[in-house]
Amino acid sequence: MTGKERGLGDAVDWSFAAGVGVRLARSEPAMSQYTRDAVHEELFSAAARAEGPVREHTRLDDGTAPAPARVVDRPGWVRAAAASMADLTTAADSDRSGGPRWTGKPAGAQAGAMLAYLSSAVLGQYDPFSRSLLLVAPNVVAVERALKVPPADFRLWVCLHEVTHRVQFAQAPWMADLMRDAATELATAVEEPVGEVATRVVSAVKDLRTPGDKPMSERGMLGIVRALQAQSQRESFDRILALGTLLEGHADHVMDGVGPAVVPSVARIRRAFDARRHRNSSPVHRLIRLVLGMDAKMAQYVHGKKFVDAVVAEAGMDAFNTVWSGADALPTLAEIDDPGRWIARVLS
Repeated sequence: MTGKERGLGDAVDWSFAAGVGVRLARSEPAMSQYTRDAVHEELFSAAARAEGPVREHTRLDDGTAPAPARVVDRPGWVRAAAASMADLTTAADSDRSGGPRWTGKPAGAQAGAMLAYLSSAVLGQYDPFSRSLLLVAPNVVAVERALKVPPADFRLWVCLHEVTHRVQFAQAPWMADLMRDAATELATAVEEPVGEVATRVVSAVKDLRTPGDKPMSERGMLGIVRALQAQSQRESFDRILALGTLLEGHADHVMDGVGPAVVPSVARIRRAFDARRHRNSSPVHRLIRLVLGMDAKMAQYVHGKKFVDAVVAEAGMDAFNTVWSGADALPTLAEIDDPGRWIARVLS
């Protein structure tokens, strides 16, 4: 077996990972059965109510009725996420070598621990492969209690974000294939001379040096990750990172655009939620967030929203929607930081 043929998939048993994740998932906030039932029903209803305002604001409406949202608990999210990863990575392995090989239990245990940690952090998720919208009820309840915001408003606000993701993929289903292709490339191990990799890592570390004792930025961490990758992998990594930044930024843009009309306390929720995103956590939690890329995920909301805000302000929503027309219309990472370059390349 050559280096090019070996993939990370050789080491992950996603069924085992799901079992580990379910066992390790943190206990959920205390709720009576009545409260639990009420939360499930309200989230289910809020997802349906969010669909119209999101489609109207984005001007993305394919005229089809979406499947109802699935409201799950933490174990339910772990199982769904593991199944989605199994579908994605099995396809990647099959594309590369003729058959799935994601079978290892040791890495499955590590993946399960990761899913367990994330299961208490994810509020909702749209899975473009199963085309299902998941809302994690106990996490929504935990956050709305921590922020002390009106529950009904917060639940609808969360649904505006997640429904936007569903609308995005309904408009541009080709994005799921792009994600699969990127996963295939990233899961493929490429043998390179150690000296070349070391040189890139040293260069990336030098770029991190800043006055004082500041923590590593999310972009600095991404620079090191890219340095460890071969050229083809760096291109796929950048492509998927740019796509994620666009999707998250667009969803945040829609939340702020639609929110004032349908969520009475949206300004209060946004202030509290943004403060929570930037709140300092323990060193252990910061390390875990760094390893899992969660701080980079938070940066995606900020950078992506600035890009969408700028393009919509300059060219209008209809022109911005050109971004969903095909892979060539997606912004690069450089264009996300300089929206004018995207406008000049795609809209001119």
